[in-house]
Amino acid sequence: MNNRFDNKVALVTGAAQGIGRRVCERLLAEGAQVIAVDRSELVHELQDPGVLTLIADLEQYPDCARVMAEGVQAFGRLDVLVNNVGGTIWAKPFEHYQADQIEAEVRRSLFPTLWCCHAALPHMLKQGSGAIVNVSSIATRSVNRVPYGAAKGGVNALTACLAFENAERGIRVNATAPGGTEAPPRRIPRNPGEQSPAEKAWYQQIVDQTLDSSLMKRYARIDEQVGAILFLASDEASYITGVTLPVGGGDLG
Repeated sequence: MNNRFDNKVALVTGAAQGIGRRVCERLLAEGAQVIAVDRSELVHELQDPGVLTLIADLEQYPDCARVMAEGVQAFGRLDVLVNNVGGTIWAKPFEHYQADQIEAEVRRSLFPTLWCCHAALPHMLKQGSGAIVNVSSIATRSVNRVPYGAAKGGVNALTACLAFENAERGIRVNATAPGGTEAPPRRIPRNPGEQSPAEKAWYQQIVDQTLDSSLMKRYARIDEQVGAILFLASDEASYITGVTLPVGGGDLG
């Protein structure tokens, strides 16, 4: 590993498992001090002298503001924010969603990113520098995930608009748009419970469409997603802002 993140402080949300956890591990290996945030106590498994683990519900703005403040209090600054919270809760044709499910999908996959960007900005503006990487999705063009796709479309717009506002103030804002990814099984499922035959069929349609849309006809390895996130967070991407980078094997979303 190189030392791209020496003397950098990075806050990662959704850090307990999957892409978020691997981002934390790679940041630590490359010299960063890390604030790892999740609503699950699994995040405390990230034991390292350079990591501060915090429990928070990032769908609530006060928790977002609290973790930013606690992180800066612990390490003195905030150089990198990786907004990784989000994910499809239900997978089904739009007409089968209930109103509360639509709201839950948007609250899960848009608001944590929106709130955390807002809470992090004062700290980055005070120091005159910072890099934000929002984890979006190529599911903005997909089947059986209309509310999730709408939320991630909001993340893409947020990324572009925030970059416009802050480029001349030393803050870069980019996003990755992951495609299907072979992550370890989720230890805490987003939607616990037995799937009905119809739900299994609808989810299989997502898998089939994802593979069909990818030029490489496969899911990504988790480090292929993490590598793109770390590149955009690093000084190697110092002249890149306002970009949503598809990481879908050729599927542009």
